[in-house]
Amino acid sequence: MRSITVDLGERSYPIHIGSGLLQGIGGRCIEAGFPQRSPLLVVTDSEVAPRYLAQVEASLRESGYTVVSHIIPAGEASKSLAVYEEVVTSAIQGGLDRSSAVLALGGGVVGDLAGFVAATYMRGTQFMQIPTTILAHDSSVGGKVAVNHPLAKNMLGAFYQPSMVLYDLDTLATLPPRQVSSGLAEAVKHGLILDREFAYWCREHAAELLALNPEALGYALERGCSIKSAVIGNDEREQGQRAILNLGHTIGHAIEAVGGYGVFLHGEAIAIGMAGAALLAAKLGRDRAIYEDTVSMLTALSLPVRLPAEYSEDELMEAMMHDKKFKEGRMTFIVPDAIGRVSIVSDVQQSDVRSVIAQLKKEDSPW
Repeated sequence: MRSITVDLGERSYPIHIGSGLLQGIGGRCIEAGFPQRSPLLVVTDSEVAPRYLAQVEASLRESGYTVVSHIIPAGEASKSLAVYEEVVTSAIQGGLDRSSAVLALGGGVVGDLAGFVAATYMRGTQFMQIPTTILAHDSSVGGKVAVNHPLAKNMLGAFYQPSMVLYDLDTLATLPPRQVSSGLAEAVKHGLILDREFAYWCREHAAELLALNPEALGYALERGCSIKSAVIGNDEREQGQRAILNLGHTIGHAIEAVGGYGVFLHGEAIAIGMAGAALLAAKLGRDRAIYEDTVSMLTALSLPVRLPAEYSEDELMEAMMHDKKFKEGRMTFIVPDAIGRVSIVSDVQQSDVRSVIAQLKKEDSPW
């Protein structure tokens, strides 16, 4: 088992990565300090529940916990206020109190939604992230929890840290290829922002990662979580450096919103956004080789780097105006200066962003 600590003083917490961890989830809840006298709420989705919910419930009950489970429909559409209210209703009916904890068993949607429930139920209860996708190695770490608004992704949320992240690699074996690639987008992102060697390592080991080679995947997840943990330890509430974790997300979130959260998977949209950020970097005078290398890394992981022609530039720009990174009439982008190094640019011209979107819609190379 690989273990990492997110260093936040009194609110520090461990990330455990390994195989067979779900079998001992009850003991981990005791380790995390969840009292056995108070019910636990397990939030999962319709795809994860048939595979792992019974095992998790059994371990928790063997450890003396009362368990309430709520299954949401799989997919981004469940990150809504309506589904949030349904989960809270289950918590109330199940007798959860202020000493209870919420367990998020699933991918990023489950983690974000369950975390937002934990952050707001009775003004805050403990919770544990139990990611079952590669993508969730990013969303489960760092305490960003939220639901979507129809006009913008993650518009309603909080900074709320888990007590523990428990990452059982065995749960990744059943992921379909698109989900694997989508998750690896966030892994290579961590290399693109802070670790040049790791970014190129992801390209060189793409075949192993796509095949879910345990050694390669374990290293990639540990490295990605370590990079993110280091950033969060320095800037928990995104007052400065933490914003670099948003590489590709300004355009990516707009793509998701315009597509109704159903056309592109999150990692796919972010991959296109990272290609766009590299195009913007070239427009702002950085080396064009950054774009070429970024695209080669993303395509090696079977990720898209182009926008469909039918996506409206006006609709994408409108979606970006609703993004939390749009401040005082200015567009803020994370722009690569080199592979492994980025800058926060807060005065990007809208005309440059429109030009980048137009380039992303072209089939041929922009250069």
